[in-house]
Amino acid sequence: MHLVADGGGALLRDLAGALREASEQVRLCTRCGGITTATEPVCRLCTSSQRDGHLICVVEEPGAIGAIEASGAFRGRYHALFGRLSPMHGEGPKDLRLDALVARIADEGIQEVVLALGTDVESEATSAYIRERLRTLPVRVTRLASGLPAGSGPMYADVVTLARAVQGRREM
Repeated sequence: MHLVADGGGALLRDLAGALREASEQVRLCTRCGGITTATEPVCRLCTSSQRDGHLICVVEEPGAIGAIEASGAFRGRYHALFGRLSPMHGEGPKDLRLDALVARIADEGIQEVVLALGTDVESEATSAYIRERLRTLPVRVTRLASGLPAGSGPMYADVVTLARAVQGRREM
């Protein structure tokens, strides 16, 4: 409201300039679909020799890459689908970057595909479809573990989360 009342002036011009510069400089990685710059068509996560090139994490949208990176727990590469199967919205397998994923598995010698998709019905269907599509390839298909969130407890979780937590239990 302050910007409007004050006439906006310099602050609005600076904001507009920053948005214009971002639209000119920010691009999608030609390999994984993540965020990169106009001067680097393939992002640093894809070109880093410090990452495990045999491990690829599949996400629905590029923004998930940053969230997983922030955890510091994943050291492989990524592949953004740019969506999920959603027949109600007219989004089928051809709308996702699945052919590119299959090509990367062959071209890059991928040994494991980690599915890091959501847990709603459409994401679950997408995971099942990918698992079936990759069934004949020499690649291990895994998914992120799911269970109780940190700082929570069983009485605050839904039944699906609790069931997955019980099924995914491990030795201490």
